[in-house]
Amino acid sequence: MHSTTGTRVRERLLAAADELFYNEGVQTVGVDRIAKQAGASKKSLYMAFGSKEALVGAYLEGRRTAIEEGITQGLASFDTPWERLLGVFDIQGEFFAAPDYNGCPFLAASAEAAPGSLVERAHADYRAWVRALFTELAAEAGVPDHEAVGRELHLLYDAASVAANADRDPSAAVVARQAAAAILNHGKAPRSLNC
Repeated sequence: MHSTTGTRVRERLLAAADELFYNEGVQTVGVDRIAKQAGASKKSLYMAFGSKEALVGAYLEGRRTAIEEGITQGLASFDTPWERLLGVFDIQGEFFAAPDYNGCPFLAASAEAAPGSLVERAHADYRAWVRALFTELAAEAGVPDHEAVGRELHLLYDAASVAANADRDPSAAVVARQAAAAILNHGKAPRSLNC
């Protein structure tokens, strides 16, 4: 397979996997279906990725990159560390309002993943990134005990994602933001920072 052709086939396979895995789940969608939707052979899929697990890993890597870029770019529009800290929930609300929002891809993929699997590690890595983001933003905002607050805000972020998907209600991010502000205003943040 010529490298340019191989790259195009890989991209088509990954695009098909992204759509099918996100909409229907990684456990229920087989490689035959992905290959068919991509207009490629099953052999091409295995040549490009080696295994279904590696394909799922590539899918999750693409989703993580898109989420991280969306949050990072979104945070650039906020002026202060305090606004950025709460702004994560505003950005999350934009994700929830997208017509194709179907929940957290990492949570869905890892629901039936084997312990120690590539999928479980991808989910753990994503969660570590989110926790570190909240912790770092809390530190920048001067929040005392920013590690504990980072964990609390991460739990709100996760809960909002589950609720937005389960209830088909993008306003879950607004509620999570209000809860985050309440946490920060109840003795966790310096008095000079008010919502």
